[in-house]
Amino acid sequence: MSLDHDTAGTAGPDQDAPAPAHGAGAPHPGGSARARRDLAVRAAVDQGVLGPGTPVAGLLDVTGIRASAAALTAAFAAVTPPGTPVLHAFAVKATPLVPVLRLLHDAGIGAEVASPGELALARAAGVPPRRTVLDSPAKTPAELREALALGIAVNADNLQELARLDALVRSAPTASPLGVRVNPQVGGGSIGALSTATATSKFGVPLRDEGARDRLVQAFLDRPWLTRLHAHSGSQGMPLDLLVQGVEAAYELAEEINARAGRRQVDTVDIGGGLPVNFGSDEERPTHAQYARLLKERVPGLLDGRYGLVTEFGRSLLAKHGVLLARVEYVKQAGGRGVAVTHAGVQSATRTVYAPGSWPLRIVAYDAAGRPKQGPATGQDIAGPACFAGDLLATDRPLPPLAPGDLVAALDTGAYYFAHHYSYNSLPRPAVHGYAVAADGTVRFSRVRAAQTTAEIVAEAGGAVPDALRGL
Repeated sequence: MSLDHDTAGTAGPDQDAPAPAHGAGAPHPGGSARARRDLAVRAAVDQGVLGPGTPVAGLLDVTGIRASAAALTAAFAAVTPPGTPVLHAFAVKATPLVPVLRLLHDAGIGAEVASPGELALARAAGVPPRRTVLDSPAKTPAELREALALGIAVNADNLQELARLDALVRSAPTASPLGVRVNPQVGGGSIGALSTATATSKFGVPLRDEGARDRLVQAFLDRPWLTRLHAHSGSQGMPLDLLVQGVEAAYELAEEINARAGRRQVDTVDIGGGLPVNFGSDEERPTHAQYARLLKERVPGLLDGRYGLVTEFGRSLLAKHGVLLARVEYVKQAGGRGVAVTHAGVQSATRTVYAPGSWPLRIVAYDAAGRPKQGPATGQDIAGPACFAGDLLATDRPLPPLAPGDLVAALDTGAYYFAHHYSYNSLPRPAVHGYAVAADGTVRFSRVRAAQTTAEIVAEAGGAVPDALRGL
């Protein structure tokens, strides 16, 4: 069993020249995430990160990301004996940007991937195979062969995939740790689409279906090379109690398999991620430390050093450290309510636009200079640029009266927002910039991803072959 940490540093992206946010030598106002955000918005205007020609951009707080990675590592170190093998693998789907993965790798965080594209991103970021985990319900033979050749850990989703692995393991030796994902069927949370431990979930081997548990135990007994169990019960909208129940079910199954095998065959339990995020305020809750302590209380045997541990957190590491910043283009009145038309909408905040009840976002208003907007709060709609009526980031949201040229910031968007583009109306992907704030208030930006150009949009839409259909 090896889950060794590899925290060797690697060179990051080139950085732009720094510029002061409130003038050279300005004191740092406390260093809180909110203070850093306000300084970054002002600096984004001063440095041209956002303006009339670049009306929308994503901002990532590098200091906050590093702090979350350190807090996660410390949380589980506090509840496991020294020397316990622990791999924290970031769920790449949450923020699939190579510089983000490199930053997390530097902080000792590996990668959980669920597609060839995500694996390619992790490799481009320098994440080594031994710190990479492959999860997906639809792995092709080619994906499995690549993972086994590289030595990447693989969690099989079902018994048919196990049969496929049988042939691959026989054909060539592999250093890959191999396991099975189980569905503990403990129930769902408030967002059905993100609840993966329901009775009919598409993920994993269902433990409570008739005969399924016995078949799974026998599958392990027949395959001594199966050494891991994986359970992920869901994410946003899941109460901690259900997450813990799912982990407990995987642990109890590991104990049963090992008792039946007469040896410690299962040596590692992958507990997935899923820690929900508070989208209602700046407070980070629940914390990784609270979750780790609850696991220690409820499933002490899992954390007593007999098992290696893998986690796959995503949203809880990145969400609070991202801001989607957009310029207000027009302001109008409709039905007695203000409507601010901005450049941030469904193309970046797809979940919020289509399911606002499940994915509400906090909105903060800034003036054209990037300073917090002042004035009496009045209900306003924050609209996006797409050509359909539902393209709204917020409805009747109390904010200081907005004017053309002002800025709106959608908070907590570091995961599943500006890195997941929806090309409605062929709207371009926005640029993403990381930022850090020095003690004197100086803000330094570094571009993570360039904004998509219209030429790139045309190329993706078959622009190189305009006559492709004319001869058919």
